[in-house]
Amino acid sequence: MKKYRKFTGILLTIAIALSLAACGSSGSAGSSGAAAPADAAAQDATAAAAGQEAETDAAPAQDTGAVFRTLDEITASGTINIGVFSDKNPFGYVDEFGEYQGYDVYFAERIGKDLGVEINYVSTEAANRVEYLETGKVDIILANFTVTAERAEKVDFALPYMNVALGVVSPDSRVIKDLSEIGADDQVIVISGTTAETYLSENNPEIRLQKYDTYANAKNALENGNAVAWANDNTEVIAFALQNPGYTVGIPTLGSQDTIAPAVSKGNETLLNWINDEIVALGSENFFHTAYEETLIDTYGADYEDSLVVEGGVTAQE
Repeated sequence: MKKYRKFTGILLTIAIALSLAACGSSGSAGSSGAAAPADAAAQDATAAAAGQEAETDAAPAQDTGAVFRTLDEITASGTINIGVFSDKNPFGYVDEFGEYQGYDVYFAERIGKDLGVEINYVSTEAANRVEYLETGKVDIILANFTVTAERAEKVDFALPYMNVALGVVSPDSRVIKDLSEIGADDQVIVISGTTAETYLSENNPEIRLQKYDTYANAKNALENGNAVAWANDNTEVIAFALQNPGYTVGIPTLGSQDTIAPAVSKGNETLLNWINDEIVALGSENFFHTAYEETLIDTYGADYEDSLVVEGGVTAQE
C-alpha cells in the first residue's frame, strides 16, 4: 500500500510538471527554446520523486557507535570531562577536603589549564574505563590506564607518560616469590578489568582469582587475609607494601613492561592530536618528572623516578 501511494505521488508530480511545461510553451509562440526549462523541471521532479522512493527502500545508514566531543566542542563548552580514580592513592584519589589529588590528576590539571577550560572529574573504576569513553561520559581517561592491544581496538591511546609492569604483594608470613608457590586452594586478589586479571586468566588459568571492583575493597581483602596475594600494577603493590608494614612485593615484575597513557574515544582525532602535542611540549620542561616529585616521591622515593617516568612520550626502549 505504501509503495502504491508513493507511485501515485510520483505520477501526480509528473503531471504537474508537464502542465507547467505546457503553460510555458504557449506563452512563447515561435520560440524554439521556450519549452526546454519546463521539460527540465519535469525531468528533475521525476528524478527527485524516484530518488525519494529509492531512499525510502534503501537500508538505513550504519551507526558507528562512536560518541565523543571534538576538541572544538570541548573548548566551546568551557568544560572537559576527565575520568580518574578516586581511591587509588597516589595516582588518583579524593583527599580529606573532597579534592581530587594524585599523579594523574596533576596531569589533568595542566590539560585543563592549557585548554583554557574547567575540569569535571568523573570518578572511574578500572572495569568501566572503556565504557565511559564509548558512551561519551568522559572526554579523556587518565586513570592509570595500561596500553594493551585489546584495549586499543576500542579506544585511542595517546603517547605514554609512565612505565608499568605487573607485580605481586603478599604478607610477610608467606611471601610469594613465584606463581608456582600458589597452591590449588589459594586465591589471588585482582581488580576487575585490569591487566593483572587478563594476564593471570590467560597465562595461569589454574590460579583462582578473587575479583573486586575497587582498590579499597581489594586492599581490605588482603588485609583481612582473604587471599594469599594481590596481583596488580607493580606501582600499586609497591606503594601498598611501603605504606603497610607486614607486606612484601615478592614478585616486582610479572609479564612484559608496559606503559600508561591517556585514552580518548575511538576516532576522536582532534582531541587525540592535541593531547599528543601537549605531552611532547610538556616533555621539554620535564613536566612529568616534576609531577612525580610533587605526587609520587613520598611513596616511591627518588630511586624509582627515572624508571617510572616517561617524559615527552618517549620510552627508554625508543
